[in-house]
Amino acid sequence: MNRWKSWFSKRHWWVLVLMLSAGQGAAAEVFAARATAVPDGDTLWVQPADGSATRKLRLQGIDAPEICQRGGPAARAALQALVATKTLRVEVKYYDVYGRGLARVQVGRQDVAALMVASGQAWSNRWGRSLGPYATEEAAARRARAGLFSVAAPELPRDFRRRHGSCYPP
Repeated sequence: MNRWKSWFSKRHWWVLVLMLSAGQGAAAEVFAARATAVPDGDTLWVQPADGSATRKLRLQGIDAPEICQRGGPAARAALQALVATKTLRVEVKYYDVYGRGLARVQVGRQDVAALMVASGQAWSNRWGRSLGPYATEEAAARRARAGLFSVAAPELPRDFRRRHGSCYPP
């Protein structure tokens, strides 16, 4: 029993949520929307074109610096510039533990998450030993010393959160 209890510890329970979501075989929800707010470099609020309630989304596959972390305000500004006043194509298949839709967002035919990583404003989201879905874009941004990668050792947001917690008050 202790073995299972430790596996379902606070840091792993979200894995269970994702596993259960993936097992349901749910089809992706796809809709057009406009951004209404950008709180940080990987999160946005959108207003669906059908007039339904605004939705909070997290860009799937990337991790941008926390807003109170070095590079956080620049990442937010970059995401705002990409999505402001544009019609977005949103595809949501999963939800995170905070209730945000994990979304693939496109402006025209461009993947917003890929653009954020390629410009050095976010990391490709790592999982285990995988460098994530945008590893190629991240490697190019590192070579170009773009954005976050202009400093020798930028701190991963997950490491920042581990040391400092969230930038948002509870």
